[in-house]
Amino acid sequence: MAFQDLLNQVGSMGRYQILQMAFLLICNVMVNPHTVLENFTAAIPGHRCWVHILDNDTVSDSDSGTLSQDDLLRISIPLDSNLRPDKCHRFVQPQWHLLHLNGTFSNVTEPDTEPCVDGWVYDQSTFLSTTVTEWDLVCGSQVLGSVAKFVFMIGILVGGFLGGHLSDRFGRKLILTCALLPMAITGTCAALAPTFFIYCLLHFLKGACVPIIYTNSVLLMIEWTSPKFKALVTILIICATNFGNIVMTGLAFAFRNWHHLQLVMSMPIFFFLIPTRWLSESDRWLFVNNKPQKGLQELRRVACKNGVKNSEGALTMEVVRTTMREELEATQTKPSLRDLFRTPNLRKRVFLLCLLRFTTAIPIFGFSIHLQHLKKMRTLHAVLITLAGANYGVIITSIILHSNELLPTVIRATAIGVTVTAGSVGAAVAPVLMTLTMYSASLPWIMYGVTSILAGFVPLLLPETKNKPLPDSIQDVENEWKGSRHSNEEGAVIKVIPF
Repeated sequence: MAFQDLLNQVGSMGRYQILQMAFLLICNVMVNPHTVLENFTAAIPGHRCWVHILDNDTVSDSDSGTLSQDDLLRISIPLDSNLRPDKCHRFVQPQWHLLHLNGTFSNVTEPDTEPCVDGWVYDQSTFLSTTVTEWDLVCGSQVLGSVAKFVFMIGILVGGFLGGHLSDRFGRKLILTCALLPMAITGTCAALAPTFFIYCLLHFLKGACVPIIYTNSVLLMIEWTSPKFKALVTILIICATNFGNIVMTGLAFAFRNWHHLQLVMSMPIFFFLIPTRWLSESDRWLFVNNKPQKGLQELRRVACKNGVKNSEGALTMEVVRTTMREELEATQTKPSLRDLFRTPNLRKRVFLLCLLRFTTAIPIFGFSIHLQHLKKMRTLHAVLITLAGANYGVIITSIILHSNELLPTVIRATAIGVTVTAGSVGAAVAPVLMTLTMYSASLPWIMYGVTSILAGFVPLLLPETKNKPLPDSIQDVENEWKGSRHSNEEGAVIKVIPF
């Protein structure tokens, strides 16, 4: 925790931090919306079977007589259970007798209908094209649309877990830069994918890059600021994510072709690679990974940008080694994933944070991906959804902030990767609970609500971190627990002595 003393000397929220934060926030404005981009690029438009008499340009007016489009649709497409034109079947032959039934329809036997063997006709009033219209992901192939979303979620899970380990081993700046490049490439190539299989493969790789960029952006901001600014930094990156979603929504109205929208959201990421050369590596990470000389150079660089005079005279290697003696001694042993569960206090924190991520992800994703099931009482649902969205922002901000302040720098990214994995598992459980509708239509929503209530009790078991310095080593976490216990014991003794 001694690094905070060094950071205070060079400025914990100066011009350097503001410029670096501005770049990382703008970067996330374009990156994070990719998690919900398929709400537009993979939208399912209205559709019906292609019918010769309706959609063949060579059919003349004399062939169809003076019949209107509605009449031609009536004799060509059967009705579904809701008395609407069926989306997946057509009559084998035009049913001319239906024109004389005055609104009453006779039962159509199975041999009279057939699947859409000649393809589909799509409504282009909202979107000119989507991945659904590109590869006909409707009717019997509709499940493939869910496969693409599932593959993307698996990519996020893998990226969250693997990216955390790589960040702790090779540094925040390097892994951020290495993730931006494939993110830009896979996003751009996805717009040009010739087959659905290649699209899913690129989608997986893109999904793996998103949590890596997001996590390292947060770490590069959090680990360069003092405790009193950490809440502000976390709120800003959540706001950047939400602002990115607003920007993406506006672009979706302007670019109604999914190829163009995918390109517009992906190609600007290439330009973010240029400013990364001026980013500074997390000094906390440099010191806890036994790179004091590089860390000292970064401190002097930040001091210069923040306008601190005589930084070279005040910041020397002797000062660094004296201030961070315990942290530098701890660097002799390299932490691993097993270290998260070896010591009691860190093990407790990781377990509770995983439980918190898991229990909050279930209702959040449950509501997000099943809004189409709420059709009745739309005004009330709109109000509740708005309140849920605001609450979601508070929850995510608090979890991110608390996680960073509870976990030590030396293994912070790895630990966050583990908690993100737990959240991804919760996100995967959310749609499974919707299968409970076969027993009761309200049961899944009750489960989402109960899970939310249970999640509210988990933070009560975690310690308060307001205005406390970030722990840099695992020993800092354990010493904090022992120090707290020791102070309680001393307090008890003080109360006993007067008697």
